[in-house]
Amino acid sequence: MSLCHETYRRCASLALVLALVLIALPTLLNSQTAPAPKAMTTQSSDDFPKVELFVGYQWWNPGGNIPDTNTPPNAIKLPSVTQGFGANLSYNFTKMLSLEGNYGGNWGSNRYVANSAFAVGPKLTWRGENVNFFLHTLIGVDRFSQRDLDATNGIAAILGGGMDFKIWKPLSLRLFEADYQLQRVNFSGDVPANDSALRRQTFNGVRLTTGLVFNFGGAPEIPVAAACSIDRSEVLVGEPLHVTVAPSNFNPKHPLTYTWASSGGKIEGKDTGASIDTNGAAPGSYTATATVTDAKSKNNGVASCTSNFTVKPLNPPQISCSANPGTVEIGTSSTITCTCSSPDNATVTVSNWTSSTGSVAGSGNSATLTTTGASAGQATVNATCTDSRGLTASTSSSVTVNNPPPPPAPVVDKVLEARLALHSVYFVTDKPSVKAPNAGLVKSQEQTLESLATDFKKYLEAKPDAHLTLEGHADVRGSVPYNQALSERRVARVKSFLVEQGVPEANLDTKAFGDQHNLTAAEVKSAVEANPELTKEERARFLRNLTVIKWASNRRVDVTLNVAGQTETSVRQYPFNAADSLTLIGGREADRKAAAAKKAPVARKGTKKPTKK
Repeated sequence: MSLCHETYRRCASLALVLALVLIALPTLLNSQTAPAPKAMTTQSSDDFPKVELFVGYQWWNPGGNIPDTNTPPNAIKLPSVTQGFGANLSYNFTKMLSLEGNYGGNWGSNRYVANSAFAVGPKLTWRGENVNFFLHTLIGVDRFSQRDLDATNGIAAILGGGMDFKIWKPLSLRLFEADYQLQRVNFSGDVPANDSALRRQTFNGVRLTTGLVFNFGGAPEIPVAAACSIDRSEVLVGEPLHVTVAPSNFNPKHPLTYTWASSGGKIEGKDTGASIDTNGAAPGSYTATATVTDAKSKNNGVASCTSNFTVKPLNPPQISCSANPGTVEIGTSSTITCTCSSPDNATVTVSNWTSSTGSVAGSGNSATLTTTGASAGQATVNATCTDSRGLTASTSSSVTVNNPPPPPAPVVDKVLEARLALHSVYFVTDKPSVKAPNAGLVKSQEQTLESLATDFKKYLEAKPDAHLTLEGHADVRGSVPYNQALSERRVARVKSFLVEQGVPEANLDTKAFGDQHNLTAAEVKSAVEANPELTKEERARFLRNLTVIKWASNRRVDVTLNVAGQTETSVRQYPFNAADSLTLIGGREADRKAAAAKKAPVARKGTKKPTKK
């Protein structure tokens, strides 16, 4: 019964201690915050209390044996004791280092065990914003008692640590404290001397504690503050301002938000800086306000400040311009120079150059009027002077634009004109075909067209209105519709070839005659007889095949040069001397090199009469 009373007495004592702490807590808190009565403060990670008092529940596992009541006694393992009370008091010398006095007591109905340990030692604390971690190593004394044994005193050593969660500055919750407790227990009154192992026991115990931590003292928190500054106290309308805020005494680990407001102008802020646009603001005095907020702080988390500025009226810029020269001919240019200034010494620029005729391009205070394509008369050039506040002033200057004297008549290159000898272009029988409209030109005729294109393009530089008329023909062996379509394809192929060589399509005209206007046998014979490039034998051989030669001579496109009432038609001279002349006639190619070297009648006799295709 005495041990039961002892247990109840210990529980009553614990309840009394907790009641006293709760009664004294408001007084302790008031004394702690007394240095700053006008502002509620929050504790930053750099603040720490001077004194920390912990009280709470403790569970103990002794980790050792005790003797039983037998003679001689036997060693029995002492089970864990679930009823207990822990307390400690720490005095903090620095943010991390403190001296701790620690008490832990446990009792239980299991064999009526009671154990009390008091120890003192250093404590190291790592303090975070909301959580503290600590380690301590302590040494002291303990008292162990059991109903059937004599009470014993011994040395105790404690090593462990734990974690505290901050509820608010004066109060934290100890989530856990885990300690290794080593203590020496002497059972010499109950165990004979020959059993030294049981007579002197070493308990390697573990204890777990949780409860509340009360924090006292420490530096009071300084109220948060903000200081504003502005780059200029006076500006002209339209000039920008920049205002900054410097917060102080806020928790450095908390994010801050910044709100900006102004009684005049448009303010736009980001973090600690803001810009004020005074465009449109009336002259007068205004105030810019910055508010800094710590959303994570329940108290003492807002501070604000102001900066004053004055907006003064402003004057527009002034501009004047002059032209040099003042009179120009169409196609020439004039330089426009402007003088731009601000009575308020604001930065000015000249821009928005425009002209009533011609074109104008400016850079800085000057511009160039280009009159190419302009009409004769007065050209008015306008310019705008703009200052840094957006105020503008405009002016203009005039330039007289006259027509230039008429250009001299174009000089035609006589050598080129003499070289521009036109030649008709000849095609192979039934070429080009419907399926291959871009074929049909043999190599010699392509070379003729290439020379024609080169000379005609050069000729156009002096005579841009010159035209070439392409007239297509076909021999009489096809039907009228067939020959008409064939001559159209031939003239289209010559035109496309000239365009491919760079001749402007606009300077080319086409006509297709089919088998109309065919050369007669007499005309072809006369042309063969007058051809200076043929030998007597060649001329005789071609005259013997006059019908074939007549057909070949009519498979052609004639070229006519038209310029300023002047007309020149191509020479319709069949290219007998071309390497591919037999192809044009319709026969197979001979070895032209051998024929040209020997000029032998045998070589000419070997030429077969072309067959009709």
